[in-house]
Amino acid sequence: MPSHAAALRALLSARTFLHMPSVYDPLGARLVQAAGFEATYVGGYVSGASRVVSEPLLTMTEQVAIAEEVAAKIRIPVVADAGAGFGEPLHTRRTVREFIRAGIAGVHIEDQLFPKRAHYHKYQVHGIPAEEFAMKIRHACRERDAVDKDFVVIARTDVCREFGLAPAAERLNRAADEGADMGLLFPRNRDEAERAPRDCRLPLVYVMSRGNRDGRPIFTINELKEMGYAACIDAQIMLLTAFEANRRMLAELRATGAWSGDSEATFVGARKAIEDLIGLDDMYAIEEETVETASPRR
Repeated sequence: MPSHAAALRALLSARTFLHMPSVYDPLGARLVQAAGFEATYVGGYVSGASRVVSEPLLTMTEQVAIAEEVAAKIRIPVVADAGAGFGEPLHTRRTVREFIRAGIAGVHIEDQLFPKRAHYHKYQVHGIPAEEFAMKIRHACRERDAVDKDFVVIARTDVCREFGLAPAAERLNRAADEGADMGLLFPRNRDEAERAPRDCRLPLVYVMSRGNRDGRPIFTINELKEMGYAACIDAQIMLLTAFEANRRMLAELRATGAWSGDSEATFVGARKAIEDLIGLDDMYAIEEETVETASPRR
């Protein structure tokens, strides 16, 4: 069976458009797989928020551990947010090696300061110099080539948010020269989003940041395909949907002691679906073959 990285490479070679919902636990990843998505993504925002620390305070080992938990429980490849490589080029090399060891298919590495600042979430750009970013990508790619040539390195730049498309595209084109496989930037409007795939020499990933407050556009998958994007990260959809549903449920449960949003039949179906996703029937079968048949009935 091919590695997750080789599977991701095969999907990209076949020009499969990858729509990747962002997950933060194995059960969510199983749902993504069961729904038919070809790949999934472990993002910094959802990892940090789900641990109530925020993305800037996540450590490399925490993010690797979350991604590894996800990758171990699914067959489809996982792409992960590797932040700013968690340091300088030397640290970035170790970051790449640790994600490869964890069974991750690819990561994106950005041109933000490290350590990342909480003001990042207020859309404040703290971009490092272009030459420093290029060196990080160069060494990320060297580590990829030394450890697993199938591993996918995605160069991410945030400078489009403040300085526009031209300097962002220039950084991604430099990253292409350093060996990056794909690119990721943050167009501010439809015009920049349409121009970006033409101005960049790397296949581009679009980040669908639902709930963003800086006006970045949300597109349909067909629109992104028509513009020429190779993939889309749906960065917050599972976290926000689950959070909002649970918030409504808990408010009613606290106020009335009951929940009217789902019937008991719905809960029975949901519980069975969860048990199917985690493979409970297979566990029953093993126990029936071994310990249950040998155990005295009480």
